[in-house]
Amino acid sequence: MGGLAAAAEATRLGARVEVREKGDRAGGAMLLSSGVVWRHRDFERFRAECPGGDPDLQRTVFEHLDADLDWLESLGARARERDTGNPLTTGARFDTRELTEALVAAGGADIRFGAALASAPEGVPVVLATGGFQADRDLVREHVTTQARELMLRSTPWSTGDGLRIGLAAGAHATSVMDEFYGRNMPAPPARVGEEGFVRLAQLYAAHATVRNAHGEVCTPATWSEIDVAQWTARQPGARAWYEVPDANLERRVRERTVGEMIEGARRAGAPVERRDGSTVVEVVAGITTTLGGLKIDAHAVAAPGVFACGADVGGIATGGYASGLAAALVFGRIAARSALGR
Repeated sequence: MGGLAAAAEATRLGARVEVREKGDRAGGAMLLSSGVVWRHRDFERFRAECPGGDPDLQRTVFEHLDADLDWLESLGARARERDTGNPLTTGARFDTRELTEALVAAGGADIRFGAALASAPEGVPVVLATGGFQADRDLVREHVTTQARELMLRSTPWSTGDGLRIGLAAGAHATSVMDEFYGRNMPAPPARVGEEGFVRLAQLYAAHATVRNAHGEVCTPATWSEIDVAQWTARQPGARAWYEVPDANLERRVRERTVGEMIEGARRAGAPVERRDGSTVVEVVAGITTTLGGLKIDAHAVAAPGVFACGADVGGIATGGYASGLAAALVFGRIAARSALGR
């Protein structure tokens, strides 16, 4: 989202843009997401749920997103739904393939696939949008959890921290908090979960279960997003947890699915699912989607002289909680392009 939005905005302003795409397709992690781009309805709620984030960056996302969603639709990306399914948030759901195609067309850019950038180029502004460092197990172990090699990668395999390295080498600074990530608990091996199952097979019902680690220690969810449960699980032995769900909770709904439907998805995928007296126990593994720590930027997306950043390469927005990564990427992708062109 961040890089393609930056390319489209820079092209709109008359720039010639070259997109270096390390992967084999456009869209990055956006293509694998649910496509919901949202913000909190109330800014103070945003601050309360992400208390460690930079208030200026958060305010920028909060104030710009609605207009940027209109801009997305002006490019031909149709909103499929205008209800996030959460009364605390507002936004829109897009088909991620259609959204990617609209941004690529608007960018009019020369996209070079399989073309990683090793360092910031001289004499030309660069916007870093390489997707975070969740696919680099060594960086995840250094910053996030000793169980890094046990995590399920719920993202693109080429998000290995290139933007972080390039930015730091160019004089940028990392955010003070680097150990947080956004993710979901997923069906544990021997379950087989491909890209098509990253959203569909997420086990998002900790609020209706008792969550334990291998030692029997219990985690009690403190947030509606359950990001705290995923982060807790990531730090347990084997990055594993067990959800015990009483039969009475199987019909409870979490957004468009029931708890029972999510458990059945895990069972079909091959996860260990066990029936006990009056309850079902599901083994899950933490899935890491994107890192929340990264390069420090200002409200103009400046990371270092001539170097701008957006998307998951940026930290300090959702620190301490959970906010829409697509929203932040969209807003700061456009801002980065304007700043790079001195607009």
